[in-house]
Amino acid sequence: MFDRVLAATALTLLSSLTQAAPGIAPVFKVNQFELGGDGGHDYITAEAGTGRVFVSRGTHVMVVDGPSGKIIGDIPDTPNVHGVALAKSANHGFTTNGGDSTVTMFDLKTLAVLKRIPVAVGGLDGIMYDEGSGHIILTTHSTPGTATAIDAKSGEIVGAAELEDNAPEGAVGDGKGRLFVNNERKNTIQVIDQKTMKAVASWSVEPCKGPTGIAYDAVTQRIFAGCSGTSVVVDAKSGKVVASITNGNGVDALGWDPQQKLIYIPSGRDGTVTVVHQDSADQYTTVATVPTLAGAKTIAVDPVRHVAYAVALERGPAPAAAAPAAGGGRAPQGPVIAAHFLTISQ
Repeated sequence: MFDRVLAATALTLLSSLTQAAPGIAPVFKVNQFELGGDGGHDYITAEAGTGRVFVSRGTHVMVVDGPSGKIIGDIPDTPNVHGVALAKSANHGFTTNGGDSTVTMFDLKTLAVLKRIPVAVGGLDGIMYDEGSGHIILTTHSTPGTATAIDAKSGEIVGAAELEDNAPEGAVGDGKGRLFVNNERKNTIQVIDQKTMKAVASWSVEPCKGPTGIAYDAVTQRIFAGCSGTSVVVDAKSGKVVASITNGNGVDALGWDPQQKLIYIPSGRDGTVTVVHQDSADQYTTVATVPTLAGAKTIAVDPVRHVAYAVALERGPAPAAAAPAAGGGRAPQGPVIAAHFLTISQ
């Protein structure tokens, strides 16, 4: 325990030492807690204003109290879960279960599982709630890739849009009937008309390579697309890239705090979070590079409490490598020996 306290203290000190523009830039504090438990990790979701954080853990979802790092609930039987979306107005939450191509719908207050929704296209990955339409949006690594819409109240699938890429990542809505989807392999953002569930435009995000995380600012009508090395800001009216941001490598999500006008871009390979301030619609300043831990590649921001959350897994030695599968694939990973839960705040 003493070593863990020292680690958290070191992270806090380092985050203070790596600020851009000393004297005017905010200082960020990092706290570290140990989750324990089994399972891998992909996305993390913060429930605005409550302190609850939903953490995917391979076969289940941990519900964590953000301020204390304590586990306060669990959603079981979510094989190969990737992400969680929360529809507060419907009192429903949803998970993408890649292992059996289903979506778990659960009661947001009690966490009780309400139904399992089969999704025929397979390849379930990203998930988000679009409040404007009342739809849960799934992105699927299928052929072709799809953006599937589920009614957040009934849990019924109401439409699916075919995409130009079989590796769509993050999606976000503008609240006015349009969806924006990052296509990781094509380096594009596709625009989806939610009434017809058809793609109506495709925009290049160069110099961003492999766009993953995405967020939208309704005030300036700007899209933030996260990429390893260079992220970009896109005008949601014209589709033009209006600004680029230098950040670390291994980006798989990003967070946006609209009140503080801060973008959080995590870098899993470098173990940092790049924090960027929106000075105006087309002007952005990096205010901090906050040390976290290697593997913390996704992030979630509570826009009410103004806290960002991340998770980093620590693994033991990998098993002896077997003969590579045809077409390649991921190298074998060692067992999870620790799960570090991080909070980032001013």
